[in-house]
Amino acid sequence: MNERMKPLFTPWNIGKCEIKNRIVMTSMGGTNLLGWMERNHFDREGAKFILEAAKNNAGLLLPGCQPVRNPMFGQWLYKNDKMYRELAAWMPEFHKTGAKLFVQLTAGFGRSFAVSEMMEKLYTDPFLKVVSKPVMDMDKITASASPSPNRWSDKVPSRALTVEEIYEYIDAFAKTAKKLKDAGVDGVEIHAVHEGYLLDQFTLKYVNHRKDEYGGSFENRYRFPVEIVQAIKKTCGGDFPVSLRYSVISKTKGFRRGALPGEDYTEVGRDMEESERAAKYLQDAGYDMLNCDNGTYDAWYWSHPPIYMPENCNLADVEHIKQFVDIPVVCAGRMDPLTAADDIEAGKLDAAGFARPFLADREWVTKMMEDREEDIRPCILCHNGCFNMSHYKGVPNDQDLNDSLHLARCAVNAETMQSYIHYIKKTTSPETVIIIGGGIGGMEAARVLKLRGHEPVIYEKSGVLGGNMMPASAESYKGKLRDLLEWYRRQMEKMRIEVHLNTEIKDLSWFDERPVIVATGSKARVLGRVPGHELMIEACDYLNGAPVGENIAVIGGGLTGSEITYDLALNGKKPTIIEMKDDLISQKGVCLANSSYLREWFALHEIPVYLETTLKEVKEGSVICDSKERGEIEIPCDSVIVSAGYIPDPLTPKSKQVHLVGDCNTVGNLRTVIWQAYETAMSI
Repeated sequence: MNERMKPLFTPWNIGKCEIKNRIVMTSMGGTNLLGWMERNHFDREGAKFILEAAKNNAGLLLPGCQPVRNPMFGQWLYKNDKMYRELAAWMPEFHKTGAKLFVQLTAGFGRSFAVSEMMEKLYTDPFLKVVSKPVMDMDKITASASPSPNRWSDKVPSRALTVEEIYEYIDAFAKTAKKLKDAGVDGVEIHAVHEGYLLDQFTLKYVNHRKDEYGGSFENRYRFPVEIVQAIKKTCGGDFPVSLRYSVISKTKGFRRGALPGEDYTEVGRDMEESERAAKYLQDAGYDMLNCDNGTYDAWYWSHPPIYMPENCNLADVEHIKQFVDIPVVCAGRMDPLTAADDIEAGKLDAAGFARPFLADREWVTKMMEDREEDIRPCILCHNGCFNMSHYKGVPNDQDLNDSLHLARCAVNAETMQSYIHYIKKTTSPETVIIIGGGIGGMEAARVLKLRGHEPVIYEKSGVLGGNMMPASAESYKGKLRDLLEWYRRQMEKMRIEVHLNTEIKDLSWFDERPVIVATGSKARVLGRVPGHELMIEACDYLNGAPVGENIAVIGGGLTGSEITYDLALNGKKPTIIEMKDDLISQKGVCLANSSYLREWFALHEIPVYLETTLKEVKEGSVICDSKERGEIEIPCDSVIVSAGYIPDPLTPKSKQVHLVGDCNTVGNLRTVIWQAYETAMSI
């Protein structure tokens, strides 16, 4: 082990509970032990995930947050005795790992609940509102501290929670904590003063306008989380540890308006001055640990950092708040283990929180301990699998129902939280399988085939493995994607997979009746009807190194075009986005944490964005466009980069022996490529 890492592997205490090391697996929706958005039950898939992470040297593990009142069917979490008996039977197996388990409890989402189009109908249709109430009571689920707008939908506003309902929640926290303690769980964490969830909404001045004992003064705004910990301690005893998930600063300018790193703004939520007071106040109320980051759902990129956010983005604020408390303080949010270890050694931090790295590779801590960092499959911070709640103009949460019900899956690891459908099954009939294309899809298929006992052979027409992942990972800030590409290349070497570079296959008859996987990717959509289209630079050509001028028109404001614009601006260029739709990144599958960062960054840095604008002509030195708002306009530019999407580029049609994988079948994202490659390799 790297000597600098050793402080991460020293014991520490939360109250009287000793934790073997400083690695905390923080809570992620979907990794629940007691069910998620379904009838509460002991969840075997969640338990398997948690146990695997514990066996691989995480010190403290927090499964996905458990609403004390389930949004679906309105169940109180403390009422299912069978579930707790099954949890109690499992706990000895968990404790054999030497790890500790805290279950995170929440009162719910309030105005942050991710309302979908279906949920809007349940709320706005009088008949559906009545008949759906026993299953999904939207009025109850979205209730907040005060009447306020929903983060995702203008059609489902939040009402104020009644005092009687608050008492019910406090009682439920205490009863649930007691059931968990009796089942052998080591502690609980209250998801309270954090991320703009319901309990945080009570503490935040821009949401809470109550006139009763739960609003107004500092003490009244923080009364709800204070009474929760007091009730738990009264019911479970003073020695039962209670952690608090805590956002140090809200980083919020207003409803649906976040504050970016380095931005000069006026805080409407919790600023550092209030946080210094609140942290001490909550400690004195009885909390035994602060598990910290920043942000709210209005500034979601702090709590769920996309790749554009800096590493250790919350660390400086968490280091500061530690000076005001005597209890342990944990920091989460794009944490670098080496930086965390240095901070722990210096006494600036007690432990480090990690979440998505466990989704990508449950063994990452073990590999780090064994000096095998190059074997760690990296999280690329994409949110495509784990948290792809997307939102753009005109839609609420535009997420498939299957994704809503099954969070915490992973774009780069098809097995995560899906072991019941994605698992390696050895073949009884080994074959040589031909793979045409050495991009991510081809390499994932080869990896899985080899693990099953087949002999994959890759044919790649270029001189290097990587395919479209090379331009996709080219931007300056995409180091994690480049790490993933290197991980795949290393797997091909370690597994001794036969690879033929500089070999273009045009005729599959070479391979007789052997099974063939075609993973030839996609090709750019050409705007051939636009006069002057030959003057444009295709997005992948730019990413592969084609030179551009200083003033660049980017045609297409989807994710690729927006990321190119971001990179151009970071490198001192002057880009302009021209987009046909009425919003940037108007596409399913891109998490709001990612898309809102880019939209707000462009606004802050005054990047010109022309929405509802169509390209008509490309000229030397300008583009002519048709704008819905302005009519025909001419925009000066030195270069034009076109990002108009991609279309499948298969070598041959699909057949019984020929399997199309990834973008050559249907253009998607990295998740669709990897999962389809995995499933195809399992089907052979």
